[in-house]
Amino acid sequence: MSGPTDVAACVEEARRAIAAAGSTEELRRVTAEVSGKRSPLAEMSRELGALEPEARRQRGQHLQAARAVVEGLLEERAAALRFEERSRELAASRLDLTEFLPGSPAARAARGHLHLVSQTRDELEDVFVGMGFEVAEGPEIETDWYNFGALNIPPAHPARGMWDTFYLDLGEPETTLLRTHTSPVQIHLMERAVLDGALPIHAVMPGRCYRRDTPDARHLPVFHQVEGLVVDRGITFADLAGTIEVFTAAYFGPDIHARLRPAYFPFTEPSAEFEITCTLCRGTGCRTCSQTGWIELGGCGMVDPAVFAAVGVDAESWTGFAFGFGIDRCAQMRHQIADLRALVENDIRFLRQF
Repeated sequence: MSGPTDVAACVEEARRAIAAAGSTEELRRVTAEVSGKRSPLAEMSRELGALEPEARRQRGQHLQAARAVVEGLLEERAAALRFEERSRELAASRLDLTEFLPGSPAARAARGHLHLVSQTRDELEDVFVGMGFEVAEGPEIETDWYNFGALNIPPAHPARGMWDTFYLDLGEPETTLLRTHTSPVQIHLMERAVLDGALPIHAVMPGRCYRRDTPDARHLPVFHQVEGLVVDRGITFADLAGTIEVFTAAYFGPDIHARLRPAYFPFTEPSAEFEITCTLCRGTGCRTCSQTGWIELGGCGMVDPAVFAAVGVDAESWTGFAFGFGIDRCAQMRHQIADLRALVENDIRFLRQF
């Protein structure tokens, strides 16, 4: 009759067979061989009845311990094989989502692109850099003085109604708000230029602005604006008009022109609003341009001496002009978008066109 040494040999043989199993299917076959009804351990268990009671007890203990070892090895190997097979499945599934395996383009993750407003901002910056301007940026949260006071709009001035905005409670001693235009960046630039002796200034300031406007075909409460500032010796209104016309032709094309008409802004004198030929109707009149053939793009004018005084620029030695217009409006005009609200509705069918 076989003894304990034979049991140990069965366990060792089972260990080798289990370790050699390369798949769960193969492990099931090995399981039947090492722990099934026809396995060596099962045969030894059936022989226990022919032994004396004491020998049967000892032999049974050896077989029970051996079976526990084999079952433990089987469970451990099964878990390892399941992990390996699952890892291979995941690797294969990741490949299915890329170009390495065939599939319809709609089933793959589409590659995104910049929003039309971001594209327009980049294009405008390129145009102005080509004209000799530098690009400057500033914070979207400003104090009352930078957004209004330094721009010749004191408290209770009627012009503040043109730039009604959102105020913030930050616990600061001075009123803080979301900027209504990027003009505060001009104040920061002139302050630094005076301190550093860095005049003249030729810069544009793109960025996001906020106003309490009711959304319609040409207005949004959160919009993007680009402003320009030139401070130099001998600057005249003719320089401003020429800059506006050069920009219009460079960005919209040679068949689109600009015109200036008198207007009022507290921070410029004289002031003007500049309009361009409506790009949707080419000047014949439509709903977007209110049947005029022209659409307002922004405001401009010669920097008011009061603004120079607020930042310490000598208005007797330096003159300058400023202008500002909406980046969203430029996108609307260039791409003939009838309603400005389409830019913020996030309709993927619309955005994919650009």
